[in-house]
Amino acid sequence: MPINLNSTLLLMLLLAFSYGCKKEEAPAPPPPAAKPAPAPKPVPPVQQQISSAAKVGSAVVFKKDPFKPLLTSQAPVVPAGQAAKPSGVPLADQLPIQSFEASKFKVAGIIAGFKENKALVIDPNGKGYVVQAGMQIGNANGRISRITSSSVEIVEKSGRKSKTIVLTLAKKR
Repeated sequence: MPINLNSTLLLMLLLAFSYGCKKEEAPAPPPPAAKPAPAPKPVPPVQQQISSAAKVGSAVVFKKDPFKPLLTSQAPVVPAGQAAKPSGVPLADQLPIQSFEASKFKVAGIIAGFKENKALVIDPNGKGYVVQAGMQIGNANGRISRITSSSVEIVEKSGRKSKTIVLTLAKKR
């Protein structure tokens, strides 16, 4: 009886599959009674995560705008019979650019634009700020009134008096 090549291949495949299927594994021994492992201590995060959710009591409240501060301080309510006293901005609400005297800043560069000029000023700690006319600068309620091609003019108002400070751009050597 002649054996066909196709039937030979089929027979070999059946033997290979049947050989692989007959392998039996020994049943696994029952696991020994294990003591519960102590829970690992959570590692504190390197940086505190910023979330748009605030926990108020036991409820979680989500903010509508993720770019606004999560907790905002409200201005104290002044009774109708009393006038509000003018006071300076609390230190917590000040920007870093408002923590130095205006005369201590140095002008590093001026950017002349079509509509308005901008300037790069550097505080005594070496941190730079890009400023434009109308921005607050300095700890004495100063505002940038004008930026020319070679200077930045700051007006500090206290009561009825106003003081103008001119910061000039350093000349090239």
